[in-house]
Amino acid sequence: MCGIVGYIGTEDAKEILLRGLEKLEYRGYDSAGIAVANGNGVNVFKEKGRIATLRDAVDNSKQGTIGIGHTRWATHGAPSKVNAHPHQSATERFTIVHNGVIENYSQLRKEFLQDVTLTSDTDTEIIVHLVERFSKEGLSTEEAFSKTLGLLKGSYATALLDNQTPETIFVGKNKSPLLVGLGEGVNVVASDAMAMLQVTNEFVELMDEEIVIVKRDSVTIKTLDGEVMTRDSYTAELDASDIEKGTYPHYMLKEIDEQPYVIRNIISKYQNENDTIKLDEDIRAAMTGADRIYIIAAGTSYHAGVVGKQLIEKIANKPVETHIASEFLYNMPLLSEKPLFIFISQSGETADLRGVLVETKKMGHKALTITNVPGSTLSRESDYTLHTYAGPEIAVASTKAYTAQMAVLAILAVDTARAAGVEMDFDPLQELAIVANAMETMADQKETLEQVAREFLSVTRNCFFIGRAMDYHVCLEGALKLKEISYIQAEGFAGGELKHGTIALIEEGTPVIGLATQEHVNLSIRGNIKEVVARGAYPCTISMEGFEEEDDTIVIPRVHEYLTPLVSVIPLQLISYYAALHRNCDVDKPRNLAKSVTVE
Repeated sequence: MCGIVGYIGTEDAKEILLRGLEKLEYRGYDSAGIAVANGNGVNVFKEKGRIATLRDAVDNSKQGTIGIGHTRWATHGAPSKVNAHPHQSATERFTIVHNGVIENYSQLRKEFLQDVTLTSDTDTEIIVHLVERFSKEGLSTEEAFSKTLGLLKGSYATALLDNQTPETIFVGKNKSPLLVGLGEGVNVVASDAMAMLQVTNEFVELMDEEIVIVKRDSVTIKTLDGEVMTRDSYTAELDASDIEKGTYPHYMLKEIDEQPYVIRNIISKYQNENDTIKLDEDIRAAMTGADRIYIIAAGTSYHAGVVGKQLIEKIANKPVETHIASEFLYNMPLLSEKPLFIFISQSGETADLRGVLVETKKMGHKALTITNVPGSTLSRESDYTLHTYAGPEIAVASTKAYTAQMAVLAILAVDTARAAGVEMDFDPLQELAIVANAMETMADQKETLEQVAREFLSVTRNCFFIGRAMDYHVCLEGALKLKEISYIQAEGFAGGELKHGTIALIEEGTPVIGLATQEHVNLSIRGNIKEVVARGAYPCTISMEGFEEEDDTIVIPRVHEYLTPLVSVIPLQLISYYAALHRNCDVDKPRNLAKSVTVE
């Protein structure tokens, strides 16, 4: 959700900024812009729509070795060229880009800026006008910037240019993610390291309520009170080739195909030489010492969490509650005496989760983050982190992050059970190796699954998914995938709930995708499928080898019952992909959605 890039060096900044913004397209956006400074002023280019549209609008004759750029996802004000970033102060001395939401922008305008005419509907514009106002009162740019940020309530990651200080980018951060990248005679700013891998792989993490003075040959970090901070840099463990599509037409298809590799990578990372589970002893102690686990997540990660609840409860006999982060934050339930919080987030920057983390830390509770980005905010601020090792996920619709999260949760469940002395005949590392092979088998059935999408979903306005036990949780994820990229209205239902109201939605020709991979409820879900067929539904049944039936559409290879969600979701991902493709939808960047939700 929104993205920032900045560059100060010796090369022309325009192309570097544009390439950086292209790497941030996965985050979701509806407009984009850049500002380039050359000592004689600042040239601003911005447009509604994609980076390609912005490229066409950029005047290549305008050179500059300093610049900032932004992709905007509309919050305050509709998507438009006027509301796009960068924004400038009234005199055009100051130019700013900003991610986040300023909650008190109306109050600040009434108090300080009643005599200023705003040109946009954004909360961001308030910031740049405040900086100019305070600079006119005699403050230096750094002082005016710090004073402004100190007045803001909400979240921000921001970068500021000053015409009168042409060799500096002023940077500030609170709650929203932001990094500074270090190079030789060049430094950069980015919301995500992958945006600036073209320049450097060495980055410094910024903490909340810090400002940074970025010059070509120096980076100075300070608190808002002016205290200088020192912090070691880290090397971003990203391969630039990992964030390219290669021969694939879309990132989503590439990432679906990468899932077997991700599972094998997880096995290698969590396996000791003697084939036991390799896990931090502190995490093990936290899991066994907790009297209840609270899994906090959102979207696809929440769906992984409800599977994780079943795994931990069934395998480790440990009670688990799974909560949607945005609901938990404002409606916290009565907690147990010794809780452990598990936060699941692909990006590690999800704002709702961080809100819960901040509150539970105040209460003195321990937190474990499961994420694909170990240096992220949630990882940094939690007590413990488990890495999913999925590699960069660019498509907005999550695929490999989801299966990676479930795989790590399975390993965590078994490790907790063994540490508590629970006997079992379930070896997660061995079973995950079988899962990886089964994933490959399913991913190879693209032609069949494309035909299913064409046959079932080419003209429909809705689709329903039904399942029981773990299959029901996968149905929730399958419905989310379909609706978010094909815009087909889709819902996942528990099979047993059909007669309690939802069967009223079934009419002649309604597509219903039924999952039947859980042996103990197989006969029950088969009966539910017959119920919807009797009312005119068009069924697609996905079952597991060993108890498939003649009319089943897809049969997945046999895997351990606990791990079927990792395999049964593959056909649902591919069906959704092809449904979107045949409807001419933007598969990787669906409308109105963002990859990393960094504001509430």
